[in-house]
Amino acid sequence: MHVRAVLVSSLLLFYAFVFHTSGDIQLLPRVASKSDASFLENRDWPIWGGSPENSHYSPLAQINRANVKQLEVAWSFDTGEPGGLQTSPIIVDGVLYGITPIQKVFALNAATGQPLWSFDSGIKGLQPNRGLAYWANSSDKRILVSVMNFLYALNADSGRPIPSFGTRGRIDLQENLGRDPRWQSVVLTSPGVVYKDLIIVGGRNPETLPAPPGDVRAYDVRSGKLRWSFHTIPRPGEFGYDTWPKDAWKVSGAANNWAGMALDGKRGIVYVPTGSAAFDFYGGDRLGDNLFANCLIALNAETGERIWHFQGVKHDLWDRDFPAAPALVTIKRDGREVDAVVQTSKQGFIYLFDRVTGAQLFPIEYRKYPASTMQGEGAASEQGLPAKPAPYARQNMSQDALTNRTPEIHQWAVEHFRNIRNDGQFVPFSVGKETLVFPGFDGGAEWGGPAVDPESAIVYVNSNEMAWMAALFEDKGEHGAQAIYMSQCSVCHGENMSGSPPAFPSLIGVGNRVSPADVASTIRKGKGRMPGFPNLYSDQLDALVDFLLTGENQEIASPEPRSPAMKYRLTGYRRFLDPDGYPAIAPPWGTLNAINLNTGESVWKINLGEYPELAAKGMTNTGSENYGGPIVTAGGLLFIGATNYDRKFRVFDKSTGELLWETALPFAGNATPATYAVNGRQYVVIAAGGGKDPKSASGGVYVAFALPGKAPNSH
Repeated sequence: MHVRAVLVSSLLLFYAFVFHTSGDIQLLPRVASKSDASFLENRDWPIWGGSPENSHYSPLAQINRANVKQLEVAWSFDTGEPGGLQTSPIIVDGVLYGITPIQKVFALNAATGQPLWSFDSGIKGLQPNRGLAYWANSSDKRILVSVMNFLYALNADSGRPIPSFGTRGRIDLQENLGRDPRWQSVVLTSPGVVYKDLIIVGGRNPETLPAPPGDVRAYDVRSGKLRWSFHTIPRPGEFGYDTWPKDAWKVSGAANNWAGMALDGKRGIVYVPTGSAAFDFYGGDRLGDNLFANCLIALNAETGERIWHFQGVKHDLWDRDFPAAPALVTIKRDGREVDAVVQTSKQGFIYLFDRVTGAQLFPIEYRKYPASTMQGEGAASEQGLPAKPAPYARQNMSQDALTNRTPEIHQWAVEHFRNIRNDGQFVPFSVGKETLVFPGFDGGAEWGGPAVDPESAIVYVNSNEMAWMAALFEDKGEHGAQAIYMSQCSVCHGENMSGSPPAFPSLIGVGNRVSPADVASTIRKGKGRMPGFPNLYSDQLDALVDFLLTGENQEIASPEPRSPAMKYRLTGYRRFLDPDGYPAIAPPWGTLNAINLNTGESVWKINLGEYPELAAKGMTNTGSENYGGPIVTAGGLLFIGATNYDRKFRVFDKSTGELLWETALPFAGNATPATYAVNGRQYVVIAAGGGKDPKSASGGVYVAFALPGKAPNSH
């Protein structure tokens, strides 16, 4: 390890940290450093997830069980932007690299929070962006970061785009997909994986048709040239082609990696989880198992060749993506060590495989499920779920498990529950009667991902426990602007525009809240969890905006080849909430779980989060929806923010689940923290931006914590 000391010159003057909108860089003086044996070694967090294995683990132990109660704010950095953050920063050689809510990129002195440089592409990024990647070869050090559909290579010392990478320092991810790039919507929400001189990326695609295919691609980190592609919708002659209708690769979409990847650098294997095929909830146009949607795929990182795969859901009709990057761990099995890969799921199950062969390390049981009643549909006859470990989220809902917040609310829940179809996992949706989805569309586990402790092979995963409802409705042959709305918007905002707040806002009266230009921009570019719709012709876009604002159903002159007709559509995502907006089921509404991967047994389980207004009335420890994952350290600690409503950052004893320390953040910490050491002092940093609770303000603040004072010198 390098031993460095930070030497601050009295001649350096730090100017205000101002973000430009012209694509320029503002370069501020770097803090000089030198080797000095009187300082402890530094410890970086150079990769999203902490390491290529994505374990969310650090061997640092300066902050530990004995002193964690002394934690205090070491520094904070306010981006000055609203909108929320889901970003995990990376820390290399004492420099922290991060992203603002609208996707400006910056570097800070990781010990002080002082700005070093900033980069503004001139593009206002409105999609979630969860991290950055770093590559270095001698003096050539690069930050590889996305802004919407562009992947940039920035000089790590200055923040300037590297002209030799792609076109003027960037590549367009809408290209090289075998489709006209003008009509594709691909943004990079999770950072790519660096292997040797490659950056391997997935992308976030629309979940309605048209959608581009979810190809996994590797680019040369120096030139930006495409080196290989793995087609998740196989082409003729490729493995899995027969699991789709003929020529589906030309028109079908998604089966994309939006959640991130893990890497076994020694073996050169990259592990890629994928999401569902588009359209998510009716697959009459994609009959078959649909490889490689809903898969964990092991690829040769050098060539993109498939080594093995496992499909978690066949012919997905429920949006059951693998929602997080997997983690690599070594477990003990029958007296020997086995290198394994662990994958979490929205359904609330842990999957564990031999990292090299793909062999199941816990059994997966397959059984028959009901057939679809929808004309033209062909649901898979059987699906598999792990027999062990036991699920970390409840799998069934009954009348006895409904909310008891008040007798009146309980009775309301009972009456509504009786009108919902409630038959467990893998029940195809039908027309006219809502089906309960539990765990909901947002998990179970979500994109924050698990932490794995290599010392004990314990995996830590936070989970949502929210019931959702959905049904299908028949396409009635709408025309004009209304047809565009039904094909592109109704899946999230419902056939009547009522949405499902807070995740899917109502569009009723949207013209009273935002301008027509803002509506058009959001449709074209996307915002938050909403993808963009570049597939619309200009007159289609204009007519759709007018329909949303006035209800007028204009006829459209242009053809609609990029908006395929579907026989059935989703009525909209809808949480099962009581009249006051709280879950209509009994707590827990969010949990944190520790599971031993050697044995498959639960170590501990606690509720995570609460609603402050309910806690003030005595209803505490309910758990709440949570987004963003944990990290675990050799100091015996687990750090996590994640909770939507109470803005807490918490530290637990990793062995017992005991709460050891907590503090309030400026905004909810819907991101995974990072930990690192500079000059012998350990820091823990988290991005706090909120944005998940429409009742609360959002922002973009990075907060770093450390023990009081300076760490003592070590020899």
